[in-house]
Amino acid sequence: MDSTSSPSSSSPFDLVSSALGRYIPRGAAAAAGGSACPQDDRTARRGIHADPAPGRQEQILGAVNLDCDLRITRCNLDAPVFAGLDAVAGSSFLDLLPPGDVPTVTRRLRQVLETGEAHVARVQRLRRRDGSELVVSMSILAAATPQEGLTVSLIAMARRLHLYAAETAIGTSLDIGETAQSLAESLLAWGDVAAIDLDFAVWTGDVVPEQPQGRIRLRRAALVPDRAWPDGYVTPGDDLPSDASRLLSQAILRDDAAQAIVIPDRKTIERVLGSPRLARALEPGDQVSGVACIPLVLDGAPPVVLGVAEVWRRADRPFHDSELLDLQELVARTSHHVDLARQHQREHRQVLALQRRLLPRTGDDSVETASVYQPATPDSAGVGGDWVNSFPLADGRTALVVGDVVGHGLGAAATMGQLSMEARALLSAGLAPDEVLEHLDETVSLLDDPDSGLAAGYSALGSTCCVAVYDPVSHQVSLSSAGHLPPVLVPPGGPAGRLPVRPHPGLGAEFALREPFDVHTFAAPPGSLLALYTDGLVEDPSLSIDEGIDRLADAVSTVHPWDALPQAARRLVSTLAPVHRRDDVTLLLARMIGYRKGDTATWRLAARADAAARARALVRALPAQWHTGDDIRDDVLLVVSELVTNAVRFGRGPLTVRLIRAGHGLLCEVGDTGNGRPRLGRTALLDDGGRGLHVVHGLTTRWGVRWTDTGKVVWAAFTR
Repeated sequence: MDSTSSPSSSSPFDLVSSALGRYIPRGAAAAAGGSACPQDDRTARRGIHADPAPGRQEQILGAVNLDCDLRITRCNLDAPVFAGLDAVAGSSFLDLLPPGDVPTVTRRLRQVLETGEAHVARVQRLRRRDGSELVVSMSILAAATPQEGLTVSLIAMARRLHLYAAETAIGTSLDIGETAQSLAESLLAWGDVAAIDLDFAVWTGDVVPEQPQGRIRLRRAALVPDRAWPDGYVTPGDDLPSDASRLLSQAILRDDAAQAIVIPDRKTIERVLGSPRLARALEPGDQVSGVACIPLVLDGAPPVVLGVAEVWRRADRPFHDSELLDLQELVARTSHHVDLARQHQREHRQVLALQRRLLPRTGDDSVETASVYQPATPDSAGVGGDWVNSFPLADGRTALVVGDVVGHGLGAAATMGQLSMEARALLSAGLAPDEVLEHLDETVSLLDDPDSGLAAGYSALGSTCCVAVYDPVSHQVSLSSAGHLPPVLVPPGGPAGRLPVRPHPGLGAEFALREPFDVHTFAAPPGSLLALYTDGLVEDPSLSIDEGIDRLADAVSTVHPWDALPQAARRLVSTLAPVHRRDDVTLLLARMIGYRKGDTATWRLAARADAAARARALVRALPAQWHTGDDIRDDVLLVVSELVTNAVRFGRGPLTVRLIRAGHGLLCEVGDTGNGRPRLGRTALLDDGGRGLHVVHGLTTRWGVRWTDTGKVVWAAFTR
């Protein structure tokens, strides 16, 4: 359809255009009809954003006719609210759209042309010639025949409709920055520039004081529209100068309830601020001068003020009382969303702090470790239950633990922290990996109890965990898994492959057959690389889980023995992690170093009365060869003698004596086949026995017991 053709009486354009008469106030300059986009002096004399007089009906309906090339043929946009839209016959309708919306709206327009099915009531922004935007509800209607094009019905978002739409949009995110941005975008309907300045406590998630005293520290959380701002102007992420906060604080520090404050022009603002530098920090430009400051108040007794919303516009467009009421109503309706985001920010910080404390620090002399943790999403909702830990045990071995707790949020993080700390305590006490998982299994079942659970409605049943212990002397790894994916091992010079770990149900899986946890022992010679991970790293909708693990094995094979492990871990995650992650990603790499042959010595002795003397004779020369201090040598001989004597007296043979040079210390171990646990008890002054462990306790840095398949090992550590 072109502008000269006679419209059908039933065309969508004429139907919408004829309905304008019911929305045009008496005495309005424009009449309903099929005018061809008049751009005469009447439009030029109207202000770009001319507002209807108070108490008069606001016209909000308009119509634009398009041809098949999406060019404007006719329009009826005479209402004051549409002033400033360059809807000229022959121009492209797409020129009225923000650049980012052009592809989406073009697709909708073409779809209506092709199918004839209307798109109804889509919220859309249109650009005015001065760069500002108009929020409309846009419907796209097909003409009677495809050759006649389209009719676009535009309903300017009336204040009450805008209030509802804005409140619905603002509550869709729990991120404090996104919430503030949504509020600022909604406020832009009342002005040319909108900004949200939040109390610093709100921004960080801390508790906001009910009665602020003195000056308030404000941080800019959002600013719209997105454009280049003058030098010195406060943009999102910046703190407002302390003196600049004085103006906005007047909307907060009041004896009565916080109320909106309007400063009508630039001279008044500069007089209040008293400094050109502060004026540049707060005023967004030379043309925009008037400002309305609306406090974000959280209802309560007393009310809590979260920050200030600012709406700026030119001084020739003063704020009417009805507009201020609408602004205050919108801010009041959405303040609780800002507070919810603050609470979620606080929870997010707490969980991340807990998660950071659980991440391994560094490796030790016998193993090098590196770990990477990435949440499913970068915002606060991405905090999950993945955890990873690696730490040296006092007996010279190293523990490697990776777990995946079901769910996200505070409940998952609390369970994660408890399981991680419990696993560390049990491993430090000398328990084997399978025994550790048995205790963790009981803990998860206990936490699921409604009376003792950590979070109402949260269940950790089915969480997975993999526990591995590396012995740097025997160069072996003992590993147990509870429902976790199999680790990947790259031996020196050999191909990478997954370890044949027998599958087992997750922790607390009472519905499954309760079978004991298996212990898998495998060789890990120096130079081996072990990868422990969670399923988020290998799960991809386009691949099977086996293919994902194979991809990981291939990628781990590319890590060179000389590569720095932290950089290699980050590279693997960036290569393998799915683009659209549905779960957290965790990876722990461990490069086995072990102890050299010359750093260990092992002897086997019969459990006889002369075993202690024989052990002293065997051990005597070794500390000197290892350049151990003279004061330590005698202590080592005495401790070895006492441990062997106790093994002969209370255990069963044969005995194993092992001395290890570990970093800056020595480690002495005496093993036997007995199952009794040595205990440090009280002894009287005249007792004949029971002093051996007291001697060991006094001469060593630490000592302890660990259990083996054949008995136990009592170990003692010295600092050289």
